[in-house]
Amino acid sequence: MRDPALAGILSFLIPGLGQLYNGRILAGILWLIFTPGFWIGTGGTLGWICHIISAYTAYKYAKEHPVR
Repeated sequence: MRDPALAGILSFLIPGLGQLYNGRILAGILWLIFTPGFWIGTGGTLGWICHIISAYTAYKYAKEHPVR
């Protein structure tokens, strides 16, 4: 069974890692590509927002789609 807390923590540390943990390969790759762009492009402001959104979406997906 997927652990929603682990998915959220992984995505908070490295956006996209929680999505990869959940089996959402394309979403994980997109987060891994876009987040550094937001960090560099906005001087860090939107980078933190990406971390939070990525963690929330990974947590929510793992909670709604448990593996049996």
